[in-house]
Amino acid sequence: MDYVVREAKLLDIPYITKIYNQGIEDRIATLETRLRDNAEMEEWLNSRGERYKVIVIEDSQGIVRGWASINIFNSRCAYSGVGDLSIYIERDMRGKGLGKILLADLLDIAKKQDFHKLVLSTFEFNNAGKRLYKTLGFREVGTYENQGILDGKFVNITIMEKLL
Repeated sequence: MDYVVREAKLLDIPYITKIYNQGIEDRIATLETRLRDNAEMEEWLNSRGERYKVIVIEDSQGIVRGWASINIFNSRCAYSGVGDLSIYIERDMRGKGLGKILLADLLDIAKKQDFHKLVLSTFEFNNAGKRLYKTLGFREVGTYENQGILDGKFVNITIMEKLL
């Protein structure tokens, strides 16, 4: 199947919301526990600065199957060249290569937006995610031990980075 990666639009919000909520429910991508609604995600998209892009990957039928974003790492100007990334793939489409396509495009966008580095945080147990990031040149920087609570238990968070 062919896929297209493009910048997200307001019309994509129902897809983005659904996919994000799947990531929350499945407990593999975020410490967030509260599901979001379309209005919250629309506000999130509208409040982003021009530099902090959100992209989607859609199939040949125009259905959004995943999304990724460049987020503010730190508001201090000294960190303006560092972006934090998020990536979420629809539950039934994980493991099919969409994340790699989406992330490769996000790296290109980050370079065009004058970022010199992207960073991310992932669960220490998210081996599939870490493999994806390493395939595209990210390296593990370290681990925050007992960084957050997920389902009543402390979890470790792996920090990764890629110099662009």
